[in-house]
Amino acid sequence: MSIRHGLLALLERGPRYGSQLRTEFESRTGSTWPLNVGQVYTTLSRLERDGMVAQGGEDAAGHALYAITDSGRAELKAWFEKPVDRTSPARDELAIKLAMAVGAPGVDIRDVIQSQRHHTVKAMQDYTRLKAQALVAVENGGAQERDDVAWLLVLEQLIFQTEAEARWLDHCESRLIRLSATAARTTATTTATDARSTPAAPAPATPAPTTPPAAGAR
Repeated sequence: MSIRHGLLALLERGPRYGSQLRTEFESRTGSTWPLNVGQVYTTLSRLERDGMVAQGGEDAAGHALYAITDSGRAELKAWFEKPVDRTSPARDELAIKLAMAVGAPGVDIRDVIQSQRHHTVKAMQDYTRLKAQALVAVENGGAQERDDVAWLLVLEQLIFQTEAEARWLDHCESRLIRLSATAARTTATTTATDARSTPAAPAPATPAPTTPPAAGAR
């Protein structure tokens, strides 16, 4: 998540102070990615160091205001125009968890999948309920309509993401079932082949009968 560019986008609308930027950022994204004031001011300090924002006086309450510079506008414009890079995807905890669960002693990966599926479906239901509320807010309009539309877009992204995750979990389960069946067939075939190729043990030799001595022989 680019907090840096998010703050620049908010400053494009006019000078802001740190707490105000945090409030507007969370309002725009529905607090999906909450920020703390320290995080905001740390980012502002780096932007100021890089010449993308500059302090521009104070408001009536004495808050230090930050304003975007021409360099910051150029950076923001480039960010909007450039696609998000997917060649180095962020680490996904769920993908790592399932990868590590394969063959882990004492771990049934099917239980891991079932537990995650339950959580994912619940999250999808929660997002869908929030989407309905956001749609009502957008349709009613009002002073916060821009934030409501932004929140709606974020919610729909989260819904698509959880739907894809649920489908992927179903795929993982099906894949494991197929692999288990293939492994079982391979084992059975190998066992049968070994049995056919093993030579039969020779039958024990029958001792030749002993001829009893003739009667009267000494």
